[in-house]
Amino acid sequence: MSFPSLTATFRSLSLTGSKRAFSTTQPTQRIKPLPDYIPPYPYPPNYWYRQSNTGLYGGTTIQFGNKISQGRNEGKTRRSWKPNVRRKKLWSDALEKFLFIKVTRKSLRTIRKSGGLDKYLLDDRPGRIKELGLFGWKLRWEVMQTPKIQAEFKEERKRLGLPEPPSFEEWLKQKEKEVKAKVEEHIDIGELTKPTYNKTNY
Repeated sequence: MSFPSLTATFRSLSLTGSKRAFSTTQPTQRIKPLPDYIPPYPYPPNYWYRQSNTGLYGGTTIQFGNKISQGRNEGKTRRSWKPNVRRKKLWSDALEKFLFIKVTRKSLRTIRKSGGLDKYLLDDRPGRIKELGLFGWKLRWEVMQTPKIQAEFKEERKRLGLPEPPSFEEWLKQKEKEVKAKVEEHIDIGELTKPTYNKTNY
């Protein structure tokens, strides 16, 4: 009685029909939109480096370049440099609590130079607002809604002689009146420019 060898046994096995029950590819990160009660962000989100939409990255992304070999071949190897991202515990005076935020070393230096997280977020320069990203824009709105920051805004308006802004209900009523006035104006213009036809013309 002869038995088949091990090599013949493994050759008869076929791995083409087997399928993996899992995937090794990472799922793409979805960009969470801002809630409706937050004003829209004036800049588009980062679709290339989507991770930067979940923290304070300061506008930094993955950089690509070549690694020059110093050996005999003197060739080039394509490589990338990722930002130095850390999860830091930062104190917010307006929110009166510590926040665990993903932040780059570049943004962390800027926060320290600005004098704190709140001053970094409340800077109204276009360059600062652009580097905040979606996460920083949402955090900026939360800081601005605190009673401490609202009191500072009120004192600044009083110092500059500016009127108090209307409440949300008053602003909504004002917008409704403006829309109604525009609709009535368009209706009146349409009636004036409406062509008139006489039977004698045909």
